[in-house]
Amino acid sequence: MAAPNENPSTKKWLPLEANPDIMNQFLWGLGLPVEEAEFYDVYGLDDELLEMVPKPVKAVLFLYPLTAETEAERLSEKEGVKKDLSEKVYFLKQTVGNACGTIGLLHAIGNVSSEIKLCEDSYLDRFFKSTAHMNPMERALFLEKDTEMEAAHLVAATAGDTEAPDINISVDTHFICFSCVDGELYELDGRKSQPTSHGPASPSSLLQDAAKVIRGMIQKNPDSINFNVIALSKKSADAL
Repeated sequence: MAAPNENPSTKKWLPLEANPDIMNQFLWGLGLPVEEAEFYDVYGLDDELLEMVPKPVKAVLFLYPLTAETEAERLSEKEGVKKDLSEKVYFLKQTVGNACGTIGLLHAIGNVSSEIKLCEDSYLDRFFKSTAHMNPMERALFLEKDTEMEAAHLVAATAGDTEAPDINISVDTHFICFSCVDGELYELDGRKSQPTSHGPASPSSLLQDAAKVIRGMIQKNPDSINFNVIALSKKSADAL
């Protein structure tokens, strides 16, 4: 979350807690209609526990610990650039320290904007329209200067069940987002130069497809318990 990235700024935000209730209030206040979608905890990666998550799942957030191994892997990925990434993927870089939670949320909503209708002229509606034709770094700089989002993030970051840490203390966890776009599973990490494709996927199996990748990431750091998985699910008409 506080790890160095390619073009960091001096700005830092308080880290966002991995708490679906806080994320819901945060995005509902910014223009995600309550009746459209909601975040839910994923209590485990076994098939039985995945089945408990309300469907359809539209995005998966993953919080994991940063280690020397994860950083070495991230830096090595710069060597190989995958071609033919879908132009439909909405992706932005992270330049603000500790902003990975909010960037994960923006990745989640930005890649389902055709399926989840935002409140017209709300913050999120304006943000995605304003940044639609920007490149990932331009979007990052737009967010960095956005005082409305900075204020909303601060409210959300101080609303958690745990006391917010000192803003100057380095945080050793990081949020990423998994989305299915054009039949591929994409890992969206604002510290990386571009999205990472994990191969074929389908909207109906997004949670299971993301869980496979997440299991592999957890296996690389089996001694840690600092993992959280949160799903964004579109509400069905029956649930309203």
